[in-house]
Amino acid sequence: MNFDFDLVVKSFPLLLLGAGVTIQITALSVGFGLLIGMFVGIARLSKVKLVKFLATVYVDFIRGTPLLVQIFLIYFALPMIIGQRIDPFIAAITACSVNSGAYVAEIFRAGIQSIDKGQMEAGRSLGMTWTQTMRFIILPQAFKRIIPPLGNEFIAMLKDSSLVSVIGFEELTRRGQLIIARTYGSFEIWLTVAFIYLVMTLTISRLVDYLERRYKIDDKH
Repeated sequence: MNFDFDLVVKSFPLLLLGAGVTIQITALSVGFGLLIGMFVGIARLSKVKLVKFLATVYVDFIRGTPLLVQIFLIYFALPMIIGQRIDPFIAAITACSVNSGAYVAEIFRAGIQSIDKGQMEAGRSLGMTWTQTMRFIILPQAFKRIIPPLGNEFIAMLKDSSLVSVIGFEELTRRGQLIIARTYGSFEIWLTVAFIYLVMTLTISRLVDYLERRYKIDDKH
């Protein structure tokens, strides 16, 4: 079997465009997931039983069901309820954001719980409200500790975003499928797709390592 380098060269620009879409989906999903996760993570620690219960149900449901099923629910089932078709891009971002939010919530919860309880008591003794103490004292310290797991979540979402190809959204994996359907070059194209994913994940890993070292250095000053 001969490796068709010419096919790889011709297909590479199209695959790079797909990789750009993959990064866009991942960045938006994890970005919205951070917002969702921060509030849900705090809600998981709430003393209000109903708030804590609802947050727990959300986290357990999302983490207990596959992302693929969640994509189908939003893209195929939700339009039947609202009576309107959902754009594939909106469906992809929504499903991935909701999924990421559940995992980020657990990351935030663990990060907050890792901070000494005396920090909250110290903030309150200075006359700060619970919200102010959480915003200015607890969360900044927790954020430094959760950088590695957040990086892992970004990498996981980068790879899981390939699942949105099932609703016809043309990210990296879908671009690869379309090129293969036209050229039949399965080995060359999938190997190239795998290489692009590898480069993206390694780049993110190095960036996370840099941020982790940077914050550790800042803490020493």
